[in-house]
Amino acid sequence: MKKVILTLLVAVLLVTSTSITTISATSLSQIEKDIKAANDKKKAAERQAQEAARKAQQAEQEKNKVQKEITSLEQEIQAINAQINEVAIQRSQKEQEQRAKEEELIQLAIQLDELNASLEKTQSLKDTRTRLMFTSGAVSYLDVLLNATSFADFINRFDAIQSILHSDQQLIKQIEETTAQVELTKQQQELEYNNLLAIIDELTIQEAQLAELESQKEVYISQLNTQIQELDDHIHDMELISEEQEALMVKYAAEISKLNKEKNRIQNPYTGGKLGMPIDSKHRVTSNYGVRIHPITKVEKKHTGIDFGAPSGTSIYAAESGVVILSEYWSGYGNCIIIDHGNGLWTLYGHIKNGGLLVKEGDSVKRGDKIALVGSTGNSTGPHLHFEVRKDEVPVNPSSYLQ
Repeated sequence: MKKVILTLLVAVLLVTSTSITTISATSLSQIEKDIKAANDKKKAAERQAQEAARKAQQAEQEKNKVQKEITSLEQEIQAINAQINEVAIQRSQKEQEQRAKEEELIQLAIQLDELNASLEKTQSLKDTRTRLMFTSGAVSYLDVLLNATSFADFINRFDAIQSILHSDQQLIKQIEETTAQVELTKQQQELEYNNLLAIIDELTIQEAQLAELESQKEVYISQLNTQIQELDDHIHDMELISEEQEALMVKYAAEISKLNKEKNRIQNPYTGGKLGMPIDSKHRVTSNYGVRIHPITKVEKKHTGIDFGAPSGTSIYAAESGVVILSEYWSGYGNCIIIDHGNGLWTLYGHIKNGGLLVKEGDSVKRGDKIALVGSTGNSTGPHLHFEVRKDEVPVNPSSYLQ
């Protein structure tokens, strides 16, 4: 009886052991399948993210080009406005000169009329004297001379007659010369006046042309601003795609973290305390955690980590012991490493230089191990380390863990 019972117990144990082995093998096989499936999803998502990033970069470049064109146009408009103002000032000055010329022409016309009247009067007087001389002959003048009371009086009377005749001739000559000068001046003034009118007309046309050009450029700027808005919308759409890829990255990392937990790969899970610095403390913080204006898109957005400015190639260290659950290029992060420290705590290291990933997925690392090199891959304006701390997949302020 005892032998039968013993035999049955051995049989049960063998069946149970085989069953456990089968279950364990099945579980491990499923884990490997899950890892492969997650990797496949990750690769597809990354391809989509890279395409979105490429399109966003193209749109950003086009936007910058358009903005430069707008800036150039605005500068041209400022120059045009300056020209319009200058032309308006010139036209105003010329119109003042026009009014002054009109007044001068009026005064010259009055002066010319007066001179003509004086000339006619003098000429009439001279003609009268001449007629008197021809009608009375030399006797009339002789009478004047013969009526002299003495020889001296005769001489005086003769000089007086000569002086009157000479004076009349000089006056007529002077009036004629002055009249000719006034007439010449009037002609010159009229020529200047007509030239002035032509200049005013030209300035008026130029002012209108400049105003039309300004209007055309304003319309073009409006069209360019519409184009910028469309590019902004496109960039926003690409950012949404990138955010979707980031969510997929987090999902993938979570799956790997779960599998690591099932495999008990993290021997000493994080239980609290201060994390180590991911970079030499001499390198200053260039951007803190929190809402900021994005340096590339210029849009207000939450910054999910801390940026440390450092030269390309600067060493990056693991902030805590754990297992690498991602080490490759990923969307806006560029070359990126995520370390799972256990109990829902991850650290993320972004914008690592090409060739600067010194650990691979699945590697176990210890606190302070050199894991990467600073770079400027992904959405980056220059070499720096983007460092994140995530608790249960959600970004938290790294300062709370580093201080």
